[in-house]
Amino acid sequence: MTLPPLPQSAIVIAAQAADWRAAVTLAGDALARSGAARPGYSGEMIRMIEEHGPYVVIAPGLALAHARPGPDVLAEGLSIVTLATPVNFGHPYNDPVRVILGLAVTSSSEHLAAVAAVANVFNDSTAISDLAAATSVEEVLAIMGVS
Repeated sequence: MTLPPLPQSAIVIAAQAADWRAAVTLAGDALARSGAARPGYSGEMIRMIEEHGPYVVIAPGLALAHARPGPDVLAEGLSIVTLATPVNFGHPYNDPVRVILGLAVTSSSEHLAAVAAVANVFNDSTAISDLAAATSVEEVLAIMGVS
């Protein structure tokens, strides 16, 4: 299992976001910048959270924002946004969130493989805090196991 592509253009460090919608938009913008998604994908990710609740907050401090494969997804891709100030998604246990991963997949089968590959990174119990504290794109890539 390998991670979806994570180009440097899809990494944003110490961003400012007023709320969870702004944070998810930053992750979607990073996916668009990398060529994995169209700008409208951010809205799809936000809509999924509005419809289904904060299910994307998968661990304390970590959200995995994504939406179904569709016309706004151009290629497999991953983005990472770290926030200078954490935001609440409304999750009863895992708020506040300081690291948002954006995930774009082109098919349902790719979705499962991508989520499994991302989950493997976070088997390391320090990965979330290490990402939140990262000060460079190179540091983020090293934590994610991308060279």
